Amino acid sequence: MNDHWENMARQGSRFFGKMTASLSHEIKNALAIINEKAGLLEDFTLMAEQGRGMDPKRLKSLAGDIMKQIQRADGLVKRLNRFAHSADEWVRTVELEEALALILSIAHRPASMREAVLEAEPASTPLQVTTKPFLLENMIWACIEFFLSENQKRIRLIPEKTSDGVRIRFVGDLPLPESSGLLFPGEAEKVLLRALGAELRMKPATGEMVLHLPKGP
Repeated sequence: MNDHWENMARQGSRFFGKMTASLSHEIKNALAIINEKAGLLEDFTLMAEQGRGMDPKRLKSLAGDIMKQIQRADGLVKRLNRFAHSADEWVRTVELEEALALILSIAHRPASMREAVLEAEPASTPLQVTTKPFLLENMIWACIEFFLSENQKRIRLIPEKTSDGVRIRFVGDLPLPESSGLLFPGEAEKVLLRALGAELRMKPATGEMVLHLPKGP
């Protein structure tokens, strides 16, 4: 039992660290651009003090660039806040599409670094599941990370209703190795699956993985 909790804590810490690092890097990039634009604005101010004319269009464009980056940073902070609060309640009812949208928005940078595109297809009907939200987000990312490790360049996440719960289909653009079931899930992912009461099935020939989630914990 101690090993079980230790593995879960290790996996959760790694996941939380990777996601927050990704978001903080993007926030830092937005702040760097704002700083650069602020420097240009200061140059324009000095020019005005020296009696040199300024092009209003350039000022307007500069102000627009700064506002754009402020809005970008604000959106990133809101995502980080939502992600952090997903650990507030151990068990609660979540909207599956919202959970997918959050993880995909955070995972955008690590995916783009591998030249991969992540897509979440809309469900035909609203899907709710009572689960452990932080562990579910962790498991979703683990599945995405496995697909990235297999050099999949387009990864689609398709949420669907089942007779006894919901499922998420992870579909790549290439077949998966026949040995995929031996490589994934690893011990850390198996701990997550047990904690979620979930089941993972591989379909290597079609490049698909299916995560089945029960209606309740």
